[in-house]
Amino acid sequence: MSNLERDPQEVVCAADGATGTELLTGRAVPLGGPRAMSVTRTLPHVRRRMIGAWCFVDAYGPETVAMRVPPHPHTGLQTVSWLVEGEVLHRDSLGSLRAVRPGQLNLMTAGRGISHSEESAEGGTLHGVQLWVALPEEHRGVEPAFEHHAELPVLDGPGYRSRVLMGGPSPATAYTPLVGAEVSVDGRAELAVEPGFEHGLLLLDGAVEPVPAGPLLYLPPGRERIVLEGRGRVLLIGGEPFAEEIVMWWNFVGRSHDDIAAYRKEWTQGKGFGEVRGFDGEPLPAPELPGTRLKPRGRVR
Repeated sequence: MSNLERDPQEVVCAADGATGTELLTGRAVPLGGPRAMSVTRTLPHVRRRMIGAWCFVDAYGPETVAMRVPPHPHTGLQTVSWLVEGEVLHRDSLGSLRAVRPGQLNLMTAGRGISHSEESAEGGTLHGVQLWVALPEEHRGVEPAFEHHAELPVLDGPGYRSRVLMGGPSPATAYTPLVGAEVSVDGRAELAVEPGFEHGLLLLDGAVEPVPAGPLLYLPPGRERIVLEGRGRVLLIGGEPFAEEIVMWWNFVGRSHDDIAAYRKEWTQGKGFGEVRGFDGEPLPAPELPGTRLKPRGRVR
């Protein structure tokens, strides 16, 4: 999925200086043209830009709507597509063509550059989350790649069942220490977590304390367990605090204004992002760069 805002702002990301939990309230963002579907973006947030290497969280649905995201570019990140309900078809410039359904993972590594599109059928119900993971400097120029994982490891414990998207036993490729999981809660559950990670919890359905409906609940490093209670599903993301400064603008992650300007020029004038074949429509035009230079910064404002 893409950031389709016509006037995207620079997203700056710095080291964690906060203590205690935080509620990161999302903002509504239209995705697409006149019949745009709406997503709720909780990362990047005005105060906190990242949780580990996770740098973008869009939640949508449940809604009867068609997703239509034209071909667009990415650099320096991984896209993570996770559905609760529905089906989304992914196409990319590597020639990948793969639908993702609930319980399955589509993972695209942009690396030095890739383009892709996403769409769903008219009249279907969509409910899911689209996330980005920032690649560290040593890996941000890797060759682009696509992975589809139809089966993912499941971990059970008293009061919960967890399907692991990334990290731990997941076969999905990760370039930094992180975790991503859908956790189904039935009663009281205690999840063992890595104390060196910071974490975020997003309610997918049902009612689970202490996770409210809507905002992303941020938990700082230092805890060995997360206690959840209720009945429903939550998305758990987390990772080792990301120490590097990055520039995140439109659908690009770089390290400088010049990086971003070069990516935009390549998408507008070059062929380095390849071609998405089979999508019925034109690629997305790149927005204009802001009038001031984009600055690399850290994880919190």
